[in-house]
Amino acid sequence: MTDLYAEKGYGAVPVGFGARLGILVVDFQKGFTDTRFRMAGSPLIEAAVARTADLLKVARTRGVPIAACAVGHPKDGSPHYWKSAAVLEDLVLGSETLDLDPRIAEGGIDFVFLKTGASAFFGTTVAGFFTRRGVDTVCVTGCVTSGCVRASVVDSFQHGFRTMLVDDCCGDQEPQPHTDTLRDVGRRYADIVTSSDVIQRMMANTEVA
Repeated sequence: MTDLYAEKGYGAVPVGFGARLGILVVDFQKGFTDTRFRMAGSPLIEAAVARTADLLKVARTRGVPIAACAVGHPKDGSPHYWKSAAVLEDLVLGSETLDLDPRIAEGGIDFVFLKTGASAFFGTTVAGFFTRRGVDTVCVTGCVTSGCVRASVVDSFQHGFRTMLVDDCCGDQEPQPHTDTLRDVGRRYADIVTSSDVIQRMMANTEVA
């Protein structure tokens, strides 16, 4: 089958890793990972959490800056018009649903922050966190791929970072939206990489914590 996007030049220029990595973990919070809560239970997200936890173990030994966020809002309502009842009713300040999954939090995160919208960059200071630490390449992990991960990838691109979407460290409720997102952002905004690619790059870097 002819790939008309490729014929028109989409995806022809790889982004490539830069000089210094940072890792962004999007919404690996209990609301999406603890089966007591209704948005949790996806095998794809569960597998991605486990792989991200392994990735972060290496990052901590290599001095790679790590930022992780949760999505939530005040009890009196979100500032955004979410179409998800679970987001509006469950992800509220003071709820356990906003706690990072213990597998992600174990060992420490350099910058933990709350977001109210889809993108990890919207209305937050995470771009400044990475810039202050000399990061030029942001490796994005988290959930869900087709929602908040995608929005964060686009905004990482728009902040001028080299952006890597880490395939096996992202999860969605269904496989197809995950695959569609990889295809679409890989044509435009980011390189699609694996956790092994990122680990190999970290191990090649001589800067160690």
